[in-house]
Amino acid sequence: MSGRLLCWSLAAAMITAAVDAVLGPRADWWGAVWSLPWWLAGGAALAWIVLRVREKAARRPPYGGTQSDWERAA
Repeated sequence: MSGRLLCWSLAAAMITAAVDAVLGPRADWWGAVWSLPWWLAGGAALAWIVLRVREKAARRPPYGGTQSDWERAA
């Protein structure tokens, strides 16, 4: 879920950046609209990092000689 939010917020941020670069809107509200997806992308990235670390910590490495396979996957 957080990975999808990260992807979509980055896509929205890139679209708003392209609109800003090409059209150069002069509306007062544009500054808030333009920066909102970038803030969402940063928050989604932090959420994804935290959830990914928790997911990796919850998984136990397999027993036996496959420890190197587990380390490569990390």
